[in-house]
Amino acid sequence: MGAAGQLRRRTRARTPPRRADPASDDDVSCEACGSGDAAAELMLCDGCDRGFHIFCLRPILPRVPAGDWFCPSCRSPPPAAAKSAATVASPVAKKPKQFPLVQTKIVDFFKIQRSSLAAGSSESKKRKRKPAGALVVSKKKRKLLPFVPSEDPAQRLRQMASLATALTATGAVFSNHLTYQPGMAPRSANRAALEAGGMQVLPKEDAEALSQCQRMMERGECPPLLVVYDPVEGFTVEADRFIKDLTIITEYVGDVDYLRNREHDDGDSMMTLLSASPPSRSLVVCPDRRSNIARFINGINNHTPEGRKKQNLKCVRYDVGGECRALLVANRDISKGERLYYDYNGSEHEYPTHHFV
Repeated sequence: MGAAGQLRRRTRARTPPRRADPASDDDVSCEACGSGDAAAELMLCDGCDRGFHIFCLRPILPRVPAGDWFCPSCRSPPPAAAKSAATVASPVAKKPKQFPLVQTKIVDFFKIQRSSLAAGSSESKKRKRKPAGALVVSKKKRKLLPFVPSEDPAQRLRQMASLATALTATGAVFSNHLTYQPGMAPRSANRAALEAGGMQVLPKEDAEALSQCQRMMERGECPPLLVVYDPVEGFTVEADRFIKDLTIITEYVGDVDYLRNREHDDGDSMMTLLSASPPSRSLVVCPDRRSNIARFINGINNHTPEGRKKQNLKCVRYDVGGECRALLVANRDISKGERLYYDYNGSEHEYPTHHFV
């Protein structure tokens, strides 16, 4: 997508200290598949010294992580009486504990405006029908659409509970805005004018659609999405109702920091926010502590035709009031039950997606 495109990736990989040594006298094999092949992607648990391929783990890892790594069994050991060789060797992570489906707890978790929740009014119901005008022959510019929340309040509670489950399991809190923390990049650093090659400006009508999405979320009218746990992909997101092409799904949010501060960060969810000239002023979004549903939308496998066909979202960076914002937008109609995917890689193709399903 050129200068206005996106890049979600680990910025630069560190050399992991616990990768299996192919020159070692000891034969190291994967506890899941039994093979010692693909040594560059075979790593040792720092707790039990067993070997695991990154693509045999459930969910898979996109690359060998930096620093210490512990297999699922060592991260959460079972009771001594239930411990067995099979349990210790298990590469499968446990299914996360579900967030309570209780309205008061969900309201508090997402800081929903209680007065608006009680009113139960949706902006979609307030839209006025425009009078029919004269036939326009010239091609109209395609506009972004605000998401349409589910009408059923109970269904919206289930959707928000699924997101709360994923955020709680990953140790994050909910935020629907870019956040600026002490010791990281200040808000004054987020200047779209610094984008190398320029950044496209979000038109006024599309900016209003984005604001409408934010207002709906503040009232508890969330995007019609469910976060589900897949044993292979981990947390992933699926549509809970039909979504039209060009619908704004969500904004990619989190803490904003300078790219130079995150060169050796072990997180795998950073998103480019500003590719600046000079590069020292480039910014990334780090959603590991504060985030929304964008963090759990998975990427396509860039290396297979089947993987590329799954893409139904695009990530586009815009100049919104002089600041950079990254939006996830539907690039085709999406059916209910369909999982959401977009391309994590921009022109640099740095993010390793060859093991993605």
